Amino acid sequence: MRSVVEMDIEAPQQKVAALFADPGKSKEWMEDIERYEPIGGEPGMPGSIYRLVPREGDPFVATVVSRDLPREHELYLDAPGVAVAIKGSFAALSPQRTRLKSEEEFDFKGGMLARLGGLLSRGAIRRAHRRQMQAFRRYAERS
Repeated sequence: MRSVVEMDIEAPQQKVAALFADPGKSKEWMEDIERYEPIGGEPGMPGSIYRLVPREGDPFVATVVSRDLPREHELYLDAPGVAVAIKGSFAALSPQRTRLKSEEEFDFKGGMLARLGGLLSRGAIRRAHRRQMQAFRRYAERS
């Protein structure tokens, strides 16, 4: 299942991309994250691995796949029952305005029943993705 969110942010491209790609700042804008735990590699750089622990539910492990700032940043998240490929793209609309495009591709683990559950929760997943990107926009614009 795929979810795409695009929005304009009133902040320079370099700043938006740097904030998005900094895993240590995740808990400052991801409302459901309790803590960030580095596991290996230089944080935010390709090949680095970290854990995000939510207030509720299972933690997930993130691996930075690629980083080409200020244009894009890619992650792979692994959690029980689901893996998510995430790509953030950043386009400068003006010196103080950036278009963020966040693409998330979900792969539900566990066979047909898990995939069916994923299909049934598409709307909730897309709403959560949009809420999270709106929270990021507010964070980026006030930072």
